[in-house]
Amino acid sequence: MLTGFHGFHVFLGGTMLSVVLFRLIRGDFTAEHHFGFEAAAWYWHFVDVVWLLLYVLVYWL
Repeated sequence: MLTGFHGFHVFLGGTMLSVVLFRLIRGDFTAEHHFGFEAAAWYWHFVDVVWLLLYVLVYWL
């Protein structure tokens, strides 16, 4: 269940990054207006940290 839940979050993060890439190509982001880009980056960092915790929990303990 833990890995499935994490997989869902990875899928969601990949979707968010795809949307950000599409908006970046369209030119929606500026130096002052880039909240969507920053939110996707923070979310992806969150998923990375959760992955590390899951790895330790499942394989080391």
